[in-house]
Amino acid sequence: MKQTVWMMGGYALLVLGAAASAHGREAPLPADAFLASLAEHCGKAYAGRITANQPASTTPDPFEGKTLVMHVRGCDAPTEEIRVPFHVGDDHSRTWVLTRTENGLRLKHDHRHEDGSPDPVTMYGGDTAVAGTPQRQAFPVDAESVAMFQREGLSASVTNTWAMEMVPATTFVYELSRPNGRLFRVEFDLGTPVELPPAPWGTGEG
Repeated sequence: MKQTVWMMGGYALLVLGAAASAHGREAPLPADAFLASLAEHCGKAYAGRITANQPASTTPDPFEGKTLVMHVRGCDAPTEEIRVPFHVGDDHSRTWVLTRTENGLRLKHDHRHEDGSPDPVTMYGGDTAVAGTPQRQAFPVDAESVAMFQREGLSASVTNTWAMEMVPATTFVYELSRPNGRLFRVEFDLGTPVELPPAPWGTGEG
């Protein structure tokens, strides 16, 4: 057990060092530390549960009652980009794409149909506006996403802020909030890996 913890910690230090070097910095910033913590889980999947979903929906909710699984899958360049498919029951259309930018992190939502084609509402998200912490990063909606939401008649989404939280070896949180009181949170148990889900739609696998 001690050896495993040491190896994971050593990997995180290597990722942090590479990130700092790649961006011309001696000390890692919160964005690099956050990516490094997530990179420790590359290749693993974890089950989640909804801990907030308010106000209650008047229509059937696509997440309630479904098996929720995140899979830290796309780690070819973990200091620059990590892709995390978010599986909702048999729906494999969603992938979170975290990218290192010059000033912080960018979160985009890659939505695909089962045939791999992009959904009309895809690659929306935003960049961090503040440094955040190694444990929490927030992503206010960007102008490109606002324009897409307006075009697709999704006016409620133009005030979105997404956030991700990491408690290493314990919990990962995905969050959506709006100023009108909308709050959606899913917490994933990082202490108990689960069976790997199918490849997300659009990868050409499976």
